[in-house]
Amino acid sequence: MSLPLSYSRVLATFLVLPLLLSNGFSSPSSSSSLRSLHQRHHLDNHNYKDALTKSILFFEGQRSGKLPPNQRMTWRSNSGLSDGSALNVDLVGGYYDAGDNMKFGFPMAFTTTMLSWSLIEFGGLMNSELPNAKDAVRWGTDFLLKATSHPDTIYVQVGDPNMDHACWERPEDMDTPRSVFKVDKKNPGSDIAGEIAAALAAASIVFLKCDPSYSNLLLQRAITVFAFADKYRGPYSAGLKPEVCPFYCSYSGYQDELLWGAAWLHKATSNPTYLSYVQENGRNLGADEFDNMFSWDNKHVGARILLSKEFLIQKVKALEEYKEHADSFICSVIPGAPFSSSQYTPGGLLFKMGESNMQYVTSTSFLLLTYAKYLTSARTVAYCGGSVVTPAGLRTIAKNQVDYLLGDNPLKMSYMVGHGPKYPRRIHHRGSSLPSVAAHPTKIQCHDGFSMFNSQAPNPNDLTGAVVGGPDQNDQFPDERSDYQRSEPATYINAPLVGALAYLARSFGQV
Repeated sequence: MSLPLSYSRVLATFLVLPLLLSNGFSSPSSSSSLRSLHQRHHLDNHNYKDALTKSILFFEGQRSGKLPPNQRMTWRSNSGLSDGSALNVDLVGGYYDAGDNMKFGFPMAFTTTMLSWSLIEFGGLMNSELPNAKDAVRWGTDFLLKATSHPDTIYVQVGDPNMDHACWERPEDMDTPRSVFKVDKKNPGSDIAGEIAAALAAASIVFLKCDPSYSNLLLQRAITVFAFADKYRGPYSAGLKPEVCPFYCSYSGYQDELLWGAAWLHKATSNPTYLSYVQENGRNLGADEFDNMFSWDNKHVGARILLSKEFLIQKVKALEEYKEHADSFICSVIPGAPFSSSQYTPGGLLFKMGESNMQYVTSTSFLLLTYAKYLTSARTVAYCGGSVVTPAGLRTIAKNQVDYLLGDNPLKMSYMVGHGPKYPRRIHHRGSSLPSVAAHPTKIQCHDGFSMFNSQAPNPNDLTGAVVGGPDQNDQFPDERSDYQRSEPATYINAPLVGALAYLARSFGQV
């Protein structure tokens, strides 16, 4: 495959040179052209500290419920204060997933897991931002506790997505049905239950020292929810297809979430029961299947990286195969490697899908940095066929991806709102695109907001820290509000980026 134009300088960093040319990764002529294009849009090191601060602040703009006195995204107001009343339960709080006013439990749980993992691996590097990051986790877990408060029942969604998407209105004004959907014994949801178990277990580690009673509550609930996920098996979208598809269908099935949930419970509890579960069920749950993307839907890669640590650092010999599985993923994303199966734009951005591609950029960057941390601690490397991949090389790839996101790209466009001089001004986000309640106290009706939706005017409220879906495969970005594939932010884009930015900010002496 041909190499993206900004990666020639990376290859020598992470591949052992004697093997480089013999495997046909590069050539002198291609290296020359790669360097020349990269220099055309290369910027100095970014202000990762600023980006870290804003990436966490973003979550305050996505809050649903009654906002606290220390709310910093001040153009937002209370919303969804009767959520759950349709089934006489309290489901106030949580996060809106993206640019609409929906509370989808599946991506919310994944967001919470990834925020927690970011803190577990890199929270010690965040300094003054650590309390804000913990607040972001707690806002998610408080809701997930409510959603799992009834035995053998999980409330997985609030809102009617089709009715919601037919309106362009502020969350503070929404008058669309706040329908509540659930899974239970008769209509199981092993995928969303497994993800919620992972989120609660991961968060229990975050709060273990600073709030042990809350940590214990999270962990005990995680154990209960995982037992439900495992006992009553099935994908949640089977019984709720009209409500969750095509928005957050469980396309990859539920097996990955069972493995992922068990991996997190093993980490959180050190209970040998979960190690045995992984050993006995891993292959049936797809542990050895090939995957080259990590997202709210498919957790296999994340589980492999997480479990590889147990072998690399804790020396759990029974999990040795997960080091091989982790290496397989690493090789799939390295440009020019023998088993690479990833595409990159001409400007060097990892490109997986045309819709919300930045979610794969941020999740992959986080995994690269996390795996590099594990490899460094174990004083070892990753293997791609006959080639060796060093932790420094993984960090270089991750840094290049984050740098592209922050403005080191052909358009010199930061894809994080509020970071840098040039960033998206017309993001696909209802609250950001309409005047705040303080500026316009009168209710904006369901269809009245579309006049702003169709306008070319910049959004009146910056959703600071929001990372949008990103450019197309040719590095182009039109900055159009109607272009939800590229202009819509999402919580699960930001969550893994928090950890990556914490690492980079500390590495460059900014925190």
